[in-house]
Amino acid sequence: MVTKYQQYKVLQVAEGALGTLFLGASGMPLEKLEATLNEEAAQGWQLVFQVIEKRRFWLFWSRETVIITLGR
Repeated sequence: MVTKYQQYKVLQVAEGALGTLFLGASGMPLEKLEATLNEEAAQGWQLVFQVIEKRRFWLFWSRETVIITLGR
């Protein structure tokens, strides 16, 4: 079954910059991700797709970002 949505919204949630700078890596902010999804779900949005992207951060570091696609 294919669900068709009338609207889409794309959000990004990135891991913390300080942990990336000082530790070389940082954990994904799960509480922030959960809070974001709960806020959007309360407004009628549903998670359609998500992907984790590794982005360069400043010169030598990289950090992960979750790209979330929502639909309603």
